Amino acid sequence: MFVAGFPADAFGTNCYVVATAPGEQCVVVDPGIGVIDRLDALLHEHRLQPAAVLLTHGHLDHTFSVAPVCGARGITAYVHPADRELLADPSKGLSADLNQLFGGRLPYAEPEDVAELTDGASMSLAGLEITVDHAPGHTGGSVLFRLPGAGSLWEADQLCLSGDVLFAGSIGRTDLPGGSMPAMLTSLRDKILPLADDTVVLPGHGPETTIGRERASNPYLRQVASADQARPAGSQRGW
Repeated sequence: MFVAGFPADAFGTNCYVVATAPGEQCVVVDPGIGVIDRLDALLHEHRLQPAAVLLTHGHLDHTFSVAPVCGARGITAYVHPADRELLADPSKGLSADLNQLFGGRLPYAEPEDVAELTDGASMSLAGLEITVDHAPGHTGGSVLFRLPGAGSLWEADQLCLSGDVLFAGSIGRTDLPGGSMPAMLTSLRDKILPLADDTVVLPGHGPETTIGRERASNPYLRQVASADQARPAGSQRGW
């Protein structure tokens, strides 16, 4: 399996490309702000043809370029229904400060073809078998995308594109519209902790990590694992 990624120009949002091999179809995950040129160069370099765009959630820093990426190729964008409205009106997922920061200056368009993701679904796209896990908390429609990792760079049994659910050393913030700390703790307990330690995590921001590393050192996972629902010390990341 071929996986490549790079941080977007704004907010350092990771955009990923996943394919069975160079020269094949691929899926694009979370095309954020200012990614078009670098994404096109990556696709050209590895002779990849996007078959779909997958969105881990509906925040603008993950979805901003979804319409041009999909529109240029006539492909579908996939998002959980709980975040569907954010594709039509991204301001609904922003804090007052972020709305003021953008101030209507960024041109945004909703993708024409949108399909909804279902918890537990197994999707066949671009020759890949992708499992969807609904993991609300950062947003109501946050999801994980899990793929078998055999043959990947990391030689892991499984890859997990975690969006803003899980980061190296932290988790996504829960204080934005649609966020919920109780829901996040439940998602960490039910969707993250059961994953194998050697699962490679490709997060929405920051460096890659593994479930084993986070299980041992991430204060939020340690807190959930100890069944104490009090908010642990440590800073949340992302939007």
